[in-house]
Order: sequence, then structure tokens, then C-alpha cells
Amino acid sequence: MGRTKEFEINEVLDKAIQLFWMQGYEKTSMQDLVDFMGIHRRSIYDTFGDKHALYMKALQRYKSIQNKKLRLLVEKQEPVKELIRRFLESSIKKEGEPLGCFIVNSGVELGVIDPEVAFLVEESYSITEKLLYDLIQTGQQRGELRASLEPEAISHYLMNAWLGLRTMVKTATEQRKLTSIIHTILNTLD
Repeated sequence: MGRTKEFEINEVLDKAIQLFWMQGYEKTSMQDLVDFMGIHRRSIYDTFGDKHALYMKALQRYKSIQNKKLRLLVEKQEPVKELIRRFLESSIKKEGEPLGCFIVNSGVELGVIDPEVAFLVEESYSITEKLLYDLIQTGQQRGELRASLEPEAISHYLMNAWLGLRTMVKTATEQRKLTSIIHTILNTLD
């Protein structure tokens, strides 16, 4: 009779996300994962497969969580410009989270050499851009944003700005600088 799992899959996946997010894929060894996740190496292989398969499952879970948070944000009945501000501010470090963004970090580290990672990252970016596009259109329909704004171009711009912030937060030490950048980005919507 086989052993029963003595862990909850999403809890250990969340630990894998944290470790991969902090160290990256290449710098994270299987022993690091065993130690950080608190489960046996054999359990990792039996449940998730090899290191790459675990990484992909961690990326998919992170993407799902982030997309849910973003959807909840854009569904709020608040002024669109305020929602975009909060979206951009989500780039700034949160207590208990590593710097930057796990998806962005993955794209930078592995996007060129790993087609599976590249696909997942691009898919995540497309979902975010579509939500931004819809948000711009909603703002225009409500009369909160100029009708002359091109939703597709602005959604590309905001996505690029957000990705830049998610990268910059890893080295920027002044909160004021990041806040100023967000303010400037929002001014383009006036």
C-alpha cells in the first residue's frame, strides 16, 4: 500500500513559488526545494515531476493567483484612473513577498531559452493587457478618460510601464521615485 501525502499541494507550491521567486530557476537546487518546502525529494518527484515540472506548476499557480487579484481589482466600481493607480502600485514591494514579480523574473531568466516558460509568460502578459484594454474602454464609456485615447495603444503603454516598475522595484531604494513614476504614467491619461 502506498504512503499517503502528508502535505497540502497548494501550500508546498506556494513555498516553491517563494523560493523560485527569490532565487530564480537556475540558482535553486532540488536540495534547496526539499529544505524550503519541507517535503521529501521523492514526494516532490512523485507529486510534481522533475524540477522543471515543479517550476511550471509554480508559475501556473502564481499566474492564476495574480490574474484573480487583477480581475477583482478591475471589477470594482471605482474611478478607472484610481484602479489603474492601484494596478501600478501593485508593483511596489509587499510585505513578505520577494522583490519584483515571479512571472517577469521568469521571463527575463528563461524566456529566451525555454519555450514553455516563454509561452506562459506571454499568455500572462496578454491576459493583463486585455484587462487593461477593457479598463480603458470602461473609463471612456463612463466619461472618465478622454475619448481620443486609443485603448489598444494605451493598454500596451500601461503594460510596458507596469513591467518596467516590476523590474525597477528590484533595485530602486526610494519609494518616492517609484511614486513619482506612477504619477507621471497616470498623467498620460489626462
